[in-house]
Amino acid sequence: MASASATSLCRFQPFQNQPTKTSGLVTRTSSSLQLVPNGWAKTGFSSLRTSRLQICCAAKPETVQKVVEIVRKQLALPPESEVTPDSKFASLGADSLDTVEIVMGLEEEFDISVEEESSQNISTVQEAADLIEKLVEKKAAA
Repeated sequence: MASASATSLCRFQPFQNQPTKTSGLVTRTSSSLQLVPNGWAKTGFSSLRTSRLQICCAAKPETVQKVVEIVRKQLALPPESEVTPDSKFASLGADSLDTVEIVMGLEEEFDISVEEESSQNISTVQEAADLIEKLVEKKAAA
């Protein structure tokens, strides 16, 4: 069994057949280890706590794949280059003009319109895919 160190925010405990209830929240189990938050992380090490909560609504894999293809095409990336949902446009070599052209390509591919304010908040493949899902759903509901 792995042990928690003074700098760890979580500890591992052996796998159990049932999900473990911890602080009113059910934790997920995976493989043979289960990650369980330690109570002291909430109170004892305030400098280690995350100051903001980020909620991610993962886009469909097909949407992410289309975004990857458009980014690859726009930036003329070789097929063997790794482009993941977490890839930042800047780390792939995109400048601000490239990012605008990526957004234009996404608008054309998905038949949507991205507001300038929203497009300025897109910096990763996943963020682009999530925004597309949101705009496609909004368009379908209208």
